[in-house]
Amino acid sequence: MFKTIEEYLDALKNEMKDADIALVQDAQADAREHLSTALAAVRESAPETSEADALGKIIEEYGSPEETASAYREVERRTSPSLKQTTKPSSALGNFFGVYLDPRAWGALLYMLIAFVTGVFYFSWAVTGVSVSISFLIFIFGFPIALLFLLSVRGLALLEGRLVEALLGIRMPRRPLFSHQGMKWFDRLKALLTDKATWLMLVYMILQFVLGTAYFVAIVTVLSVSLSFIALPFVQEILHQGAVYNNGVRYYFPSWSYPLLVLGGLLLWTIFMNIARGVGQLHGRFAKCWFSPVNRNITSALSNAPPPPFPPPLIGAPIPTTNKTEKNPV
Repeated sequence: MFKTIEEYLDALKNEMKDADIALVQDAQADAREHLSTALAAVRESAPETSEADALGKIIEEYGSPEETASAYREVERRTSPSLKQTTKPSSALGNFFGVYLDPRAWGALLYMLIAFVTGVFYFSWAVTGVSVSISFLIFIFGFPIALLFLLSVRGLALLEGRLVEALLGIRMPRRPLFSHQGMKWFDRLKALLTDKATWLMLVYMILQFVLGTAYFVAIVTVLSVSLSFIALPFVQEILHQGAVYNNGVRYYFPSWSYPLLVLGGLLLWTIFMNIARGVGQLHGRFAKCWFSPVNRNITSALSNAPPPPFPPPLIGAPIPTTNKTEKNPV
């Protein structure tokens, strides 16, 4: 018998202790949303019912932690990130040159290019938002501005997580951290400010600018050098232009070096593709560490929040059934 929602969430986390941390966060977010909304509806319709009794009936319909954990594991098995290497080479040489057939490598290259754009946007948004929010906090309208900015940080973090999962194949949280719709804006702002997840996401947005710039410079530099090596024989033979120009004198590579130049350009790009694949996996795990903290401050603030007039529709929460045989966590 669970007396509080937190006890149920702790039991659910314990049942899923061997599962992916992002899956655990999604399961807890869905359970918290469903139980909080259902409990608020019971308080409105039957205020004389104790919280423990009401919660017991809700959990009986929703499912025990063991049943919920089992349902999420089954759905995760079917819907895990599909960006995986289709064929696994048996040799080190095959693994090295097989990078061109690995979607993770191409996804990492695309993400490294996009990271430059998103990094610039995240950094500009973070610096501008923090500056404007702090400057306007001396006025009464500064609090709503700060609240909207912090909520936008949560939204951008969720969007970044979907981008990481789609291009890098790393499982990321797919649910926003639940916050009660009946909370006053000052209470919600206080909960966001005291929640470490908000600040972790904000720091990540700043770091993304540095990482995105480094990724972009690396791709442009290596791609330029590789294409230069590959194009040199054609430039010399077709355009009759020397490879090196210094003090009015053009220097040409000998014809016997053409295969070596082309091979060197292809080899350099292949090496970089392997590096990019590894960097992509490291960045995905890096992002996961920043985006997967379990939020507890907002949950504690819910106890003082008034219940909503009508329970909002559940999006993404498991559908409770009387026989507890089916669940739909997605």
